[in-house]
Amino acid sequence: MSGSGYNLSRVRVLIVDDNKNMREIIRSMLEAFGVSKFREAEEGEVGYKRFVESNPDLVICDWNMEPLDGIEFTRRVRNNEDSPNRFVPLIMLTANTEAHHVVQARDIGVTEYLAKPLSAQSLYQRISAAIESPRPFVRTKTYFGPDRRRKRKGDYEGPERRSSDQDAAAD
Repeated sequence: MSGSGYNLSRVRVLIVDDNKNMREIIRSMLEAFGVSKFREAEEGEVGYKRFVESNPDLVICDWNMEPLDGIEFTRRVRNNEDSPNRFVPLIMLTANTEAHHVVQARDIGVTEYLAKPLSAQSLYQRISAAIESPRPFVRTKTYFGPDRRRKRKGDYEGPERRSSDQDAAAD
């Protein structure tokens, strides 16, 4: 897995998942990648407290947890004033693979989305994507997080990128 030459030995990772077995699987995979610094939490509320305390370099968070799920955890990481790093790469781990779930996760500021069952290769690919292709962060009235557009169109140079704005600019 470490064929790309990343030295992940100094990367601090927070794993937030209510399933102890899944946390152990993720930790084993990360150890195989060379990661040795972990914090864990069994749900989002505890996870957020550990996030604030430890300021990790990467967060891997399950979606379905109670009482605080991964969506609300992500909102806190991206928007709370006490968040130590609102720009931290956050990988959402979930069995929710329907398109509307992917869109919801993207729209609250998730960096990468990873469907269960996961493999070491898929986890490494998401970590690599966060390293190799970091997206700029965007702030609007209703959103703060990684730019939701993964593909850029280079043919428009006007003030806005939306097609409706491009049509208006062409008039």
